[in-house]
Amino acid sequence: MTDAFPLDASFPLDDRGLLLGDGLFETMLWTGDDLPHLDAHLARMTAGCETLGLPAFDLGEARALCLAAPGEAGQGGGRAAVRLTLTAGSGGRGLDRPAAPAPRLAARAAAAPVPTTPVDLMLAKTRRNEGSPAARLKTLSYVDNVLARAEALAAGADEAVMRNNHGDLTCAAAANLFWITDDVLFTPALHCGVLNGLVRARVIEAARALRVEVHEVARGAEALDEAQAVFLTNSLIGVRPARRFEGETFGPHALVERLREAALD
Repeated sequence: MTDAFPLDASFPLDDRGLLLGDGLFETMLWTGDDLPHLDAHLARMTAGCETLGLPAFDLGEARALCLAAPGEAGQGGGRAAVRLTLTAGSGGRGLDRPAAPAPRLAARAAAAPVPTTPVDLMLAKTRRNEGSPAARLKTLSYVDNVLARAEALAAGADEAVMRNNHGDLTCAAAANLFWITDDVLFTPALHCGVLNGLVRARVIEAARALRVEVHEVARGAEALDEAQAVFLTNSLIGVRPARRFEGETFGPHALVERLREAALD
């Protein structure tokens, strides 16, 4: 059984999540009265535990923590981000986990206003390691994403577009990436070092239902220079169009709006 922590809990100083980034997290949208995709988030965290060799966590505890977090944070009636954190628990000095890890779970919530403007993007120097399992998981080791976002803010942009070590597009610092060229939808393939985002999957499904051609590809940043439209997706922003990328500008595109509506149904 995992240790469950309330909103104001502190993790001990020997916790492996704190010391080594050994763990996972999920960020989900509280709509004001529900977490509509909670089960999908818990399923992804469960799969992540299998990949990392962590014991299964208690789904009932996790569900209860997530549902309680908005009220505990005073956000029960509003739009909020709920973050569920799972660490590998306490361990001795060094890299080796205990023979029987005892993971810890905690959840907290914070207000998450709806984005009202398109996003300005820049190309980050910080790369994703496509050969690492962590590149396809929401692990607690997120420093590359932190550095990429810092690059974007320093450049006067809102968000960074990241590449892998081969120069292929991967994602934004905290979102999946899509673009439209000749009315065909493109997104980086998972093997490029991409998180299999839940909204990403819904957008792809919605596009195919609308009979839009979809390609998951390995392409360089020049693909965005040729695009009609670019947009980002994650559980908090839904589908958010881009306005600029490295000197290129994008106007509204009807397909982006159709996908936004279909993916959020």
